[in-house]
Amino acid sequence: MVKSTVENLNPTRVKLTVEVSAEELEPKIKAAYKSIAEQVQVPGFRKGKVPAPIIDQRIGREYVIQTAINDGLQEFYQQGLAEAEVEPLSRPEVEVDEIPDPKTNEGVLRFSGELDIKPEVELPEYSGLEVEVESRTADDEAVQKQLDELRGRFGTLVDVERPAAKDDFVSIDLVATIDDEQVDSAEGLSYQVGAGTMLEGIDEALEGLSAGEDATFETTLSGGEHSGEAASVKITLQGVKERELPEADDEFAQMASEFDTIDELMEDLRSKAEEEVVVEQGVEARDKVLEKLLSLVEVPVPESVVESQVEQHFSQGGHNAGDDHDTDEHRSEIEEQTREAFRNEIVLDLVAEREEIGVDQNELIEYIVSTASQYGMEPNQFAQMLDQAGQVPMIMGEVRRRKALAKVLELAVVKDTDGNDVDLSSFVTPEGDDEDAEGADAEGVAEEQAEESVEAQEAEMAEAEAPEQDADEHK
Repeated sequence: MVKSTVENLNPTRVKLTVEVSAEELEPKIKAAYKSIAEQVQVPGFRKGKVPAPIIDQRIGREYVIQTAINDGLQEFYQQGLAEAEVEPLSRPEVEVDEIPDPKTNEGVLRFSGELDIKPEVELPEYSGLEVEVESRTADDEAVQKQLDELRGRFGTLVDVERPAAKDDFVSIDLVATIDDEQVDSAEGLSYQVGAGTMLEGIDEALEGLSAGEDATFETTLSGGEHSGEAASVKITLQGVKERELPEADDEFAQMASEFDTIDELMEDLRSKAEEEVVVEQGVEARDKVLEKLLSLVEVPVPESVVESQVEQHFSQGGHNAGDDHDTDEHRSEIEEQTREAFRNEIVLDLVAEREEIGVDQNELIEYIVSTASQYGMEPNQFAQMLDQAGQVPMIMGEVRRRKALAKVLELAVVKDTDGNDVDLSSFVTPEGDDEDAEGADAEGVAEEQAEESVEAQEAEMAEAEAPEQDADEHK
């Protein structure tokens, strides 16, 4: 085995020095002679049969040793990491400090490099954390909201002859100009007033506008080659429609649900409203518990992690149209998000280790199925994409951390703003036996591919990156 020593430079950075004896390097030297013999042509010798002394004479022993070091450096580096029990977060630039004497074969191979590692963090006591959430109840207003949303799904759009108002559906034409030059236009666009999904300022311009009228407003373009630029937009309203909702009666209940009467439907909607209250309070409590847990521990963040994530964000188009793009303000925002995500991972991984939390096949499949639907993809297609991108280990880590956070929330003391205890047991450990048929079918579709993905990627979870080095750099 190689010998390695670790010098702590700061809480997240070390200098790793690895020493390889001449005896341990010898197999690599023999392999280098064999490789070189296959590449050179020497009169009187068949290809691949050139003796080592002839190679030393023609090419030089120094070149052979350099080749052996280059070929074996990654393997020796991995052994050094394992021997030192170091988990790397960055790829070091390795420097070869010493090599065996080419003539006497005495001495050792010694190389070193600085790298970032996971910080050692002492996990605070997290059982019994106290947090407060907003007081919420499934009152008549909440039930009516559920009913109106359901009625909205079965509503019909009808033309109206009045000025546009919030929630109306309108047909519009747009013309965008910059410095009096037209840069974009569109006709017959459909839009719901107040949705906030188009241009900033459009909702205010539309409200009170009648068919045939126009208005002009200043905004920032969010698409095309002028995305992010200030522009003047003229909007012309072509027509207004409003959603006409069906009557909430027994006939509607039979059309919109499995119930025969509106009373039965309302009772079901009340149950759903109560479930929604628990979810809302659960999400709020979960976020606050995590925030409180992180406030109890200091987690140093390696700058190389922040830098690499920020560069990846911008180089891969991680910013959305309409962002401030690559500005100091936007970079600062991404840097802070990266630091927060790193702290979350470190602390929740420690919780998972203490609680001996694992991820089983069904949990991974459930995550794949639910996440695939968010992207509008088939579970099998999504699982294949994860597999090809090598993302299965990352997904398993995410699921494990979610379970760890759920455990912290389970052990927390949660009260509402009225001082009442909040029971989040159904949020922390939701029932898994009430999945609808569609979800069950999707899970079956994804299961086989997810199993293959786990088997293909699980072994790579702890694999460290190779160091950047060439033995020729040694002087």
